[in-house]
Amino acid sequence: MPNQHYENFPVASPLLPAHLRAPVRVIYAFARSADDLADEGDATPEARLAALRAYSAELERIDTNQAPRTELFQQVADTLRQHDLSTQPLHDLLSAFSQDVVQTRYPTFEALRDYCDHSANPVGRIMLGLFKQDQPPNVERSDAICSALQIINFLQDVAIDWDKGRVYLPQEDLLRFGVTEQQIATAEVDARWRALMAFEVDRAREMMRSGARLALDVPGRFGWELRLIVLGGLRILEKIEAVGFDVFRHRPTLNKRDWLLLGWRALRFVV
Repeated sequence: MPNQHYENFPVASPLLPAHLRAPVRVIYAFARSADDLADEGDATPEARLAALRAYSAELERIDTNQAPRTELFQQVADTLRQHDLSTQPLHDLLSAFSQDVVQTRYPTFEALRDYCDHSANPVGRIMLGLFKQDQPPNVERSDAICSALQIINFLQDVAIDWDKGRVYLPQEDLLRFGVTEQQIATAEVDARWRALMAFEVDRAREMMRSGARLALDVPGRFGWELRLIVLGGLRILEKIEAVGFDVFRHRPTLNKRDWLLLGWRALRFVV
């Protein structure tokens, strides 16, 4: 949802029932504005964290049944109340955005997965809550899909994240494949880089497939929406492979032709 990390999540798409488009837009407005506080402009880290703490304080007002101070948070409060949703996923998103301000490297894949637990998985949990489909097996599969999408975005955005001073590829993987950060800085695509990226792509694909059954288990339009989300993520991985893992010069994105292909694949949904 917010910024480039969530570009593979359709926002309030036509596949969503009309009565759920407004709440999705409210949640998106919250997430996008909070992400901008962490990322956009030239504010100092201290100012960014202070702004995010102010968002957290507004959520805490909702938690304690106090009236929010801003129109955005009044809309958030109304949405949560009308759909019987918890504030916890929103607190988790703020935690991830705050983490982005202070942490620019991840030593292990497990550390990265923990970040995804806060930065991506709350989006899926909110959607499951809106559709009243938040049973534990569905939540587990949703978490796999959302974490996979987050990681796929990291693979797309290696160069963009480098320009922001961040490296989301686990440090243990760089070491294992002999890839240095200097290679990222100079956009050097050699055998070591391709081996690293092939490993990351295969792992993201397996993660996505582990949750893909959710798209068949949930009914109606939401199931079709999930099919397109899953297939969109997998298509990005195909396109990363097709450019020889050179995401520096050829950042893979989904175009109109891809969406037509995904529509056809969604009818069969074999992943």
